[in-house]
Amino acid sequence: MARSQETYNKKEKEKRKLQKRKEKEQRKEGRKASGGRSFEDMIAYTDEFGNITSTPPDPTKKKQEINEEDIVLGARNSGSAYEESPLREGIVTFFNDSKGYGFIKDSETKESIFVHVNGLEDRITENDRVKFETERGPKGLNAVNVTLVKK
Repeated sequence: MARSQETYNKKEKEKRKLQKRKEKEQRKEGRKASGGRSFEDMIAYTDEFGNITSTPPDPTKKKQEINEEDIVLGARNSGSAYEESPLREGIVTFFNDSKGYGFIKDSETKESIFVHVNGLEDRITENDRVKFETERGPKGLNAVNVTLVKK
């Protein structure tokens, strides 16, 4: 006598699959009957400050024009007024001899300027008073030609 090719487990899986299909179809019909949300209800807009709103922008409102050359990409201290002075003074706030870098706090602007061992003329340590020049690096100002100030 031949046995059935379908096992009990296969029959159960098939029943569950059919049941899920029926439930999905019922949910779909329920959404259609209740009206559902239209495409226009789902659209979101952004205002001039980047906030998401449900109201479209006012076409009569004048848009602010921005010049591409005015946009500054890079370090935040790029527009320093003190960049013109060729020789600056400051105090070494941090210097790591083993890694070869540190920071100098400018006496006039009070900004912290990166210094690398390649930009040193004299050997420096923390709390030394130094004179230096600056040059623009990829991440901001770098101190170069750093020399100790005689006390």
